Amino acid sequence: MYFVAAVLAILSALFYAAGNQEIGTLGVEMCRYGSTFCRSPTYVLAGAILAALWGAFVSVR
Repeated sequence: MYFVAAVLAILSALFYAAGNQEIGTLGVEMCRYGSTFCRSPTYVLAGAILAALWGAFVSVR
């Protein structure tokens, strides 16, 4: 679950950069298919936080 949280956090950063036109043509393609996430990358970040919390909750030590 921590892996999923890390991937979502990276995607959140990419959507933030794409929404601010900082990564060129890749950002244009990302915003074409995921315009909601380009406008509000906090949705993806919230998913990352929830995944990390869930991973901490269910981890067995």
